[in-house]
Amino acid sequence: MNEQYENSDVAVNREYKSDVFKAYFSQKKELIELYNALNDTKYTVDDEVTINTLDNAIFLKIYNDVSFVLRNTVNLYEHQSTVNQNMPLRDLFYINDIYKAEASGYDLYGYKQIKLPTPRFVVFYNGTADAPEEEVVKLSDAYMQFTDTPELELTVTVLNINYGHNKELMDKCVALRDYSTFVQRVRDNVNSGMKLEPAVEDAVDSCIQDHVMEEFLIREKAGVIRMHVLDFNEELHNQSLVEYGVEQGIAIGAEQEREKTEFERKRADEAETRASDAETRADEAEGVIAGMLRNGQTPETIASLSGLPIDHILAISESIRVVTNK
Repeated sequence: MNEQYENSDVAVNREYKSDVFKAYFSQKKELIELYNALNDTKYTVDDEVTINTLDNAIFLKIYNDVSFVLRNTVNLYEHQSTVNQNMPLRDLFYINDIYKAEASGYDLYGYKQIKLPTPRFVVFYNGTADAPEEEVVKLSDAYMQFTDTPELELTVTVLNINYGHNKELMDKCVALRDYSTFVQRVRDNVNSGMKLEPAVEDAVDSCIQDHVMEEFLIREKAGVIRMHVLDFNEELHNQSLVEYGVEQGIAIGAEQEREKTEFERKRADEAETRASDAETRADEAEGVIAGMLRNGQTPETIASLSGLPIDHILAISESIRVVTNK
């Protein structure tokens, strides 16, 4: 583990809700219920399901929260509390490992085609920033050169599972609705001014009392509270990073505006100085030409020597004559 995160509470898990999500939906009953709600299927706990979860939940980890194989499909589910446009790339790395394992022992150069489970990628978003009910993010969105027909594509469906969103999905999946309710109760308690640990414990107790995630929370109560106390701090940490970034952006923008204004002021001063110098040089030149005219030099001779237009020399000669006549 990177030393700078080794002793940091916020580094223990990527986000506090993610571990609870992973633990809760790694249970076969809840996982199949979620799958059925997403796919309008009617599988039961007796159907073949291979669940693969990863415990390497380090800060900014690249691994998925829940992946499982159901019949001929491979489903990769991940929970996010921040908007992340790199999910297609993350899932590409992950499905690459799964397919390498699937193809292990087969002849990649053989005539017979190696059959692979059909993938589906879903992100469950539960952050505080505004987000649509559903969004599709594509790997090709990241390509530096746009193409209508990308030769490598991967799409991720992002679902907003904040409390009150995606009601139809929540009605189909009680487990997901309960999870969303639990997270919202933690937030409500914290927003009301409760300290973090009592806020989490109160949310756990109220959910148990209302039969929300009841069996899971009774069994995992101590662990859930511990994870929330540790990992809610990371969400606050991420939020503070965003706020710091905004403040830094404002400060940088103000400094750039100040530098721009200063540059424009200097440029205007320099232009004014150049104009003044040019006017001074023109006055000096006219003084020299006037002296030459008074000494008897002809306008033609002066124009030839100075390179100035004859009309300009004649105008100066005329001004001298007018002044002299006065």
